[in-house]
Amino acid sequence: MAKTTTKRNSRRTARKPAPEIATFPNAVRYLYEQTNVERMRLVRVDKNVFKLERMRDLLEALGNPHEQVRMIHVAGTVGKGSTVSMIASMLRGCDYAVGEYTSPHLIDVRERIAINGQMISKNDFTTLTHDIANAALQAKLEPTFFELMTAIAFQHFADQAVDVAVIETGLGGRLDSTNVITPEVSVITRVDIDHTQLLGRAITDIAREKAGILKRGVPAITGGQEPEVEAVIREVAEEIGAPIRVIDKDIEFSSRFCVSPELGPHTRICLITENSQFMHLPVPLPGEHQAINCALALAAIDVLKGAGFEFEEVALNNGLAETKTPGRMELIWTQPRILVDGAHNAAALGTLMRCVGAHVPYDSMVCIFGCCEDKDIRRLLEKVSLGGDKVIFTRAKGNPRAADPGELQRQFNDISGKMSQVAKDLPEAIRLASRAVGRDDLICVTGSFYLVGEAKKFLAEVSRKQTN
Repeated sequence: MAKTTTKRNSRRTARKPAPEIATFPNAVRYLYEQTNVERMRLVRVDKNVFKLERMRDLLEALGNPHEQVRMIHVAGTVGKGSTVSMIASMLRGCDYAVGEYTSPHLIDVRERIAINGQMISKNDFTTLTHDIANAALQAKLEPTFFELMTAIAFQHFADQAVDVAVIETGLGGRLDSTNVITPEVSVITRVDIDHTQLLGRAITDIAREKAGILKRGVPAITGGQEPEVEAVIREVAEEIGAPIRVIDKDIEFSSRFCVSPELGPHTRICLITENSQFMHLPVPLPGEHQAINCALALAAIDVLKGAGFEFEEVALNNGLAETKTPGRMELIWTQPRILVDGAHNAAALGTLMRCVGAHVPYDSMVCIFGCCEDKDIRRLLEKVSLGGDKVIFTRAKGNPRAADPGELQRQFNDISGKMSQVAKDLPEAIRLASRAVGRDDLICVTGSFYLVGEAKKFLAEVSRKQTN
């Protein structure tokens, strides 16, 4: 397959944005004025918001850019972002031009759309927003924020002639705006309880929604699921005619935790298929839970081999080793040590608490915690109490769905005897935590990507002021 980063000729390079969307701030303002499920109280969301017909109509008005790009589709409750990052990093390592579409973002909305690890430029973002907004207007459509972002991503990847794009679902799968593509391979990471107002309260209902990304004739990969979840995914795959393989069932897989002077504590995995043998590869991300995500990424690469992609073993391994996942187990400050992770459901938060204990030595840990009010708050609080010696509850100022910190503390006191405080905002929470820790302690900011993004932005500003 040809490997290229050459831009396609596009009318967008010559057109000037209309006055109403003439600058990057204009573009962002326009997008956030549209229906945005991410910022809505989900109990109030009109189910008509989720209509794939509107997404298809919008893409048709643009000339169906998603049909010009080969894609990989990733759904699941936890591990989606890590799996996307590992797939993309391996492809980049083998000199492919790779698009990534992910959500949410931490600081800049452009983080969601990247090629070869570089987010879309402000100029391209502004121009595409202008063009797509006008296309929607002419087609008499009222797309949502996420539909517009998805269209921008697909058009950008087509304009830039990427070799392949790795696409992460936003919410669910069956009715997700990304579910208009026919990918080379579909990947379903671990399914757990989340977004129950929209996806269903039973884990089997949620699994069926995630399995909605499967397509007839398109190879599918999953693994690490509860038995009832795996059964549902297999059932859906059989119903629609998607050939599916399950890690550790249909694909040979093993993992082991080890420590080395070069890598410190880490996990190594082996994955063997009919076409590939990935032996004793170090998982690039911390936590034993990342072993299955890495296996899913490698299995997806194996499918691409059969679809005409070429991979050189050393380049593939080097690419995997370069994987980065901002906002997940990320140490962003050293004195005191501040670690951030956007774990926003019980499964992810429980995994985080175990992962921190295994990979980050500390005497005691203060957790700064905030979450959305429509989450399973009790389960989240149970998980955070497992790791935090003290918890400071706060809320992200940019999240209208944020739970009241005082209410979080009240519920926490009902289930835990550990110390807790309430801070009116994230900066105050960091100041309180910093006064409570010593040199060998750790501060962990978690519970919400909104909170993590605000922490990164706040501390970047503190650093800027200190250096000026």
